[in-house]
Amino acid sequence: MDRDIYEKLRAWKASSRRKPLLLQGARQTGKTFILKEFGRREYRNTAYCNFEEDPSLGRFFERDLNPERILKELSIYMNLRIRPGIDLVIFDEIQVSNQALNSLKYFAEQKNDLHIAAAGSLLGVKMSVPGSFPVGKVNFRYLYPMTFFEFLDAIGESRYRNLLEDVESPTPLAEAFHSHLVDLLRFYYFVGGMPEAVKHFADQGNTLEVREIQQEIIKSYVFDFAKHAPATDIPKLTLIWDSIPKHMARENKKFVFSAIKKGARAREYENALTWLTDAGLIYRANAVQTVRHPLKHYADSSCFKAYALDVGLLGAMAGSPVALLAQGKRLFSEYEGAFVENYVAQQLVSHFQQPLYYWRSRGGKAELDFLCEFAGNICPIEVKTGINPKSKSLRSYDLQFKPDRLARTNLLNLKYNGKILNLPLYAISLLRTLIGGPK
Repeated sequence: MDRDIYEKLRAWKASSRRKPLLLQGARQTGKTFILKEFGRREYRNTAYCNFEEDPSLGRFFERDLNPERILKELSIYMNLRIRPGIDLVIFDEIQVSNQALNSLKYFAEQKNDLHIAAAGSLLGVKMSVPGSFPVGKVNFRYLYPMTFFEFLDAIGESRYRNLLEDVESPTPLAEAFHSHLVDLLRFYYFVGGMPEAVKHFADQGNTLEVREIQQEIIKSYVFDFAKHAPATDIPKLTLIWDSIPKHMARENKKFVFSAIKKGARAREYENALTWLTDAGLIYRANAVQTVRHPLKHYADSSCFKAYALDVGLLGAMAGSPVALLAQGKRLFSEYEGAFVENYVAQQLVSHFQQPLYYWRSRGGKAELDFLCEFAGNICPIEVKTGINPKSKSLRSYDLQFKPDRLARTNLLNLKYNGKILNLPLYAISLLRTLIGGPK
């Protein structure tokens, strides 16, 4: 399946400031597939090294970190001549070998003509703890679960992606297009963006087996807790992970530690929460009361919401029945709109790759779901589960901060209502184009 990140990989290859590449992302988001495909299409040969599957690879980095010696010995071991600028070297699951990770610094300094792409499911965790890391000597890319636009490509509906990407002004779409896109979005809410689940749905259309794939992915994440996390944090990781659907099903989706376990306190669970965030399994949205640029200076890290990395996995974790797919738009309102808000969070992170924030008035009487920063402007977004256009919190925000534009996303068609841009949920990725200034 095609992924949007592919063009970024091609740009990396051609860049004058190319360094070894670190591709981050949660497990099973497709990192290995896309790097192998990139190597197959863009290079003569690919030398694929997986440090988790073949632990002996790490030994080539133990004696010293001389790039010439390492390259020579890897070539012999793999029975493959590795040529700079012609072949691609992939270091997969590189977080397993600290020395291999550190060696990227020396490849950048002494042999940068060799094209190296490294990937790791837990690189974020690895980099969050003290240790050797090639600071300033690597280029970063991040691979998220497939976006709704990528999903459209995968199921043979690229025509709708092309239609939406050609939108330059908030003019309503033809009702037939709008209605069909809402139906396709409903399937995305169930399938989500994990590549294996999407491919199976595209090839077979079997939603029961899609749910089985999602459950297998969730189990693999839990096994990662036991394999890679500090032993003292494993029970806490499981409690937090299992609590995400429960938090999302509440009307007020603020993360509350006492909802994990009676008497639980933030300081006891903060490390485990950070581990899940660094592993890419959850996204955190911090509350903001003072809306000024940059938002990170005014965010309250003690008041936040936590979203699952993928809306399809959230449905599997919550045990939402497959039968919901056959019940029209009910899926959008299920669990207090949990899928809708998680979907929007997922798309914002994937498309704009910036931290998530939400606005909460002093006293907590009004709340807006998301705040985005584009070219120094702050865009407030209200998320609605259906077609109700009434927005008390949006009006409250408008009265207090008087922005030029406001955004609301729901199941209504694309249009402007005064200063409010109504953006259909399926078109949330157009937010920056229509309201936030240049890309």
